[in-house]
Amino acid sequence: MSLRLGVLGCADIAVRRMLPAVSRTPGVTLAAVGSRDAAKAAAVTARFGGAPVTGYAEVLARPDVDAVYVPLPAALHATWVRRALAAGKHVLAEKPLTTDAAATAALVAQARAAGLVLLENHLFVHHPQHRLVRRLLAEGAVGRPRAVSAAFTVPRRPAGDIRLRPELGGGALLDVGCYPLRAASLLLGSPLTVVGATAYTDPRYGVDVAGAALLRRPDGVTAQLTFGMDHHYTSRYEVLGTEGRLRLDHAFTPPADHRPTVVIERPDGVERVPGEPFDQCAGTVGAFVRAVTSRAGTAGEAINRQAELIAAVQRTASDAAGGDRA
Repeated sequence: MSLRLGVLGCADIAVRRMLPAVSRTPGVTLAAVGSRDAAKAAAVTARFGGAPVTGYAEVLARPDVDAVYVPLPAALHATWVRRALAAGKHVLAEKPLTTDAAATAALVAQARAAGLVLLENHLFVHHPQHRLVRRLLAEGAVGRPRAVSAAFTVPRRPAGDIRLRPELGGGALLDVGCYPLRAASLLLGSPLTVVGATAYTDPRYGVDVAGAALLRRPDGVTAQLTFGMDHHYTSRYEVLGTEGRLRLDHAFTPPADHRPTVVIERPDGVERVPGEPFDQCAGTVGAFVRAVTSRAGTAGEAINRQAELIAAVQRTASDAAGGDRA
């Protein structure tokens, strides 16, 4: 039986990337799209199918919806994910799951108690290029990893963009900083401790537009992370080891037809290890469908760890800014 999916909102990422992926993924059917604007819902369903619905609660009340995708602004996630779980729906929510670590932990606990799947939509973790990197590291391609650096930055957002609105959970850390943070966990495991962080808040908008963080593993391995949304586009990470260096460009948002290449530099030369193109949007939808059909439950540990790291970066950056003002 096909998973019947409802969508709460007509956000750009839903229309441009996720709904086309839903249409390409076996085992899932778009059942309904909800919007506060009836005309928007009708326009989206005219392209992708499903019933147009006015309002988000009305989607949750439908018996023909098994699961929902939540692409709403970050500040609205906690409310609507909580209501979706209470309605018995599995949930795929855009990152960050919420803007508060305690709220995230509560949702993870709610999903576990109800036996429902809750997935935070970090698209890139489903791309096989990262499994390739982890295999190469496990095989000793650069010796013992000693440091990771990662950066995800995007050009300046246009005026009025929701990512520049603090009341909607805007800011560079929540929007793009979560990528290098998640990559650090993916490459180094846990526990990771935030030992330094900084952020610049643009006074025109009241949100951070640039920042950096330094993380440390108990064995002394570090991760230096850069994020921002007033920058040249950058999407990469690098692992420095005792015997070489590994680099991956287009790490976080590669197009579906992109052919990844892992570059390994060692004293004896440079090796380029090719990967295969992959549609990480369809990969994410497929992973969600498999989790629901196999009743795999929620990946709560990873979700909570990510929320705790974001909160630690926020606290550390705030403390650093207070010290600067003193």
